[in-house]
Amino acid sequence: MAAVRFRRRTALVAALVLLALAWAALVLTTSRWLGPARVDLTTDHLYTLAPGTRQIIDGLRRPLRLTLYFSEHATRDLPQLRSYEQRVNEMLQEMVSRSHGRIRLRVVDPVPYSDDEASAEGNGLTAASGGSNGERVFFGLVGSTLPPGADGEPEPDDAEPGTRTLSIPFFDPSREVFLEYDIAKLLYELDEPAKPRIGVISSLPVMGNPILGKQPWTAMRQLEQLFDVTAIDPDKLKRVGTDIQVLLLIHPKHLSDDAQYALDQYVLRGGHLVVFVDPDAESDTTPYINGSTGVTDDHNSDLPRLFADWGVTYDPTQVVLDRDRALPIELAGVNLAHPAMLGLGQQELNHADVVTASLQRINVSSAGHFDLAPNATTRLVPLLQSSADAELVPARRVVEASSDPTQLLQDYQPGNQHYVIAARLRGSFASAFPDRAKQPGHLAVSKPDSEVILVADTDLLTDRLWVDTQTFLGQPTLSAFANNGDFVMNLVDNLSGSSALLSIRGRATSQRPFTRVLALQRAADRKFLQKKQELESELAETKRRLDELQPAKGAHDNATSAEQRHEIEQFLQRKLAISKELRDVQHQLNAEIDALGFRLKVINIMLVPALVTLIGLLYGWRRVRRNRSRL
Repeated sequence: MAAVRFRRRTALVAALVLLALAWAALVLTTSRWLGPARVDLTTDHLYTLAPGTRQIIDGLRRPLRLTLYFSEHATRDLPQLRSYEQRVNEMLQEMVSRSHGRIRLRVVDPVPYSDDEASAEGNGLTAASGGSNGERVFFGLVGSTLPPGADGEPEPDDAEPGTRTLSIPFFDPSREVFLEYDIAKLLYELDEPAKPRIGVISSLPVMGNPILGKQPWTAMRQLEQLFDVTAIDPDKLKRVGTDIQVLLLIHPKHLSDDAQYALDQYVLRGGHLVVFVDPDAESDTTPYINGSTGVTDDHNSDLPRLFADWGVTYDPTQVVLDRDRALPIELAGVNLAHPAMLGLGQQELNHADVVTASLQRINVSSAGHFDLAPNATTRLVPLLQSSADAELVPARRVVEASSDPTQLLQDYQPGNQHYVIAARLRGSFASAFPDRAKQPGHLAVSKPDSEVILVADTDLLTDRLWVDTQTFLGQPTLSAFANNGDFVMNLVDNLSGSSALLSIRGRATSQRPFTRVLALQRAADRKFLQKKQELESELAETKRRLDELQPAKGAHDNATSAEQRHEIEQFLQRKLAISKELRDVQHQLNAEIDALGFRLKVINIMLVPALVTLIGLLYGWRRVRRNRSRL
């Protein structure tokens, strides 16, 4: 009998050991099977790289080294920044996984007075204040190229001459929607042997004034991060060089024939031209009336000879008003809507075009419009347009109404049509200078698929319409409230050939609200508001009744007092009843939130892991069967 019990015990122990070994083998095997298989179940696909990012990573020609500097100790009291660091780290790990060894990542904690801190500062990272015990906070990325075929991870000073090092000075949580774009742009710049060259011709101070200490406009500074931006003097322009991949012509005024001919031939050679004109450029500082000559100089711009040749109609004296898209402004302490300052939303943006597909809002001011001439052979593809509730007014009227924009709404008569504010002009262009046909290298006609970008507003480039300067941890940061800068960047990206970056902008943030909980709270708030209004109404009615009873004092004073006491007693009882109902509503709200939380815990802790395990087992079983059938 004892021998039988011993054999049973031995068999049980052996079975348990075999079961443990089988479980370990199953875990190891399924982990191997499920390793390459990754599914992004987030609503906005936060962990799925955009097509442009994948294109940039897959096309890397040289191995890259990325170093993420994050002050782990100094941020222990900054949970928001620590949460965002996890988001940045996960994004970088996803890119490293995609690169198949072409990208190598290090994470460094630059503690005070260390070599890592000196390296972070030397590579251009910005230290923010506000860390624990007054420590400085580093949170940036440094990228550098490695020699082709390099093994291991060399030290920073081992890099060969000619290698590039670029950085993201600080990861601002308010720019989380641009996180993937910022990192992908860094990879793109590191891999490119040279930045594309962009030319700028402007009568406005878009490039700033170094003598006066004025920086370029933010839109231009963004372009300078990705492109080699060169200012071109229109007075000396005879020919646009072939090295100019995109030419921005901003507010052209009084261009010479030689300059216009240079633009004409540049387009006919296949050059990429973007023209910004304006019926009233508010950043034009020239006086309306010249004090010495008395000549009126309106703040408008035009390109009449080339526009006529391209089949484009544009009136530099007309401004588009749109009361349906009027931006709210504050003027002399009064809030009002300005019908000449427009906030163009998704309905006014062409989401079938790569330039505007990912944009949400673009602000313009005193903008004009384009149309095609009756005999035009070109095509106008709108990028930005007004709503149908828009009308055209003289630009002079907008200037005169600057102190009271509501005057523009008097006798408002909408044209019931969408006015094109920005567009692609496509087709075959003929030279506007046939009289110069005998000049060497003259081109008479362009290729059939030539293109010019037209924008009837220059104010959209100014900072005031799309970007604010804020302070985060003691450092000035730019906060964009419109996509004007993205619009300009997208134009140049697309025309210069680096359109892979277009699909990356405008990603969702990782901070998602508890929508179900918020909905429950809003519903409860509505119930509370209704009860509160009911209580206040009954309180007012009771006071009215007391006021009516008050004059009846005298012969019936005792009866009146009894009636008042009875009225007050009834009101107090009703007040207690309503207060109880308010508590019941709050208890019901808490119960619904608790039930929702319990369901989420069950789903996350039990259901989802069980489902993943089941899928892994089924996948492994099918793979084993398929392998056996092949044998």
